[in-house]
Amino acid sequence: MANGAPPPAAPGEVPVDYRFLLANERTFLAWMRTALALIAGGLALDQFVRVEHAEGLVVAIAITTIAAGAVVAVIGTFRWSKTDRAMRSGTPLARTPVLIVVGVLFAILAGLVSAIVFIS
Repeated sequence: MANGAPPPAAPGEVPVDYRFLLANERTFLAWMRTALALIAGGLALDQFVRVEHAEGLVVAIAITTIAAGAVVAVIGTFRWSKTDRAMRSGTPLARTPVLIVVGVLFAILAGLVSAIVFIS
């Protein structure tokens, strides 16, 4: 290890280039930033957006946005863990429709928020 080589892998693990491990961590942090932004956005909607005759709708969208932030945090954690496990075991990553579903849900959420801004 004195020559800068990575430590030996644990039993059943293959050595992984640190660049890939760090890229996986950066991706995890991007998921967490997205989750935090959704939570903050939902809180801002609840605290600062007032629409006459649609207060319940604003609260519903704010709660949905905050819940989406929680879901994104959980998804990011599971994806980081799955990717880390796959890299360390030398197995391929399984395909998942999660990113498509999250993207579509974000588009719907953006449409709802845009509608509220338009109404107000």
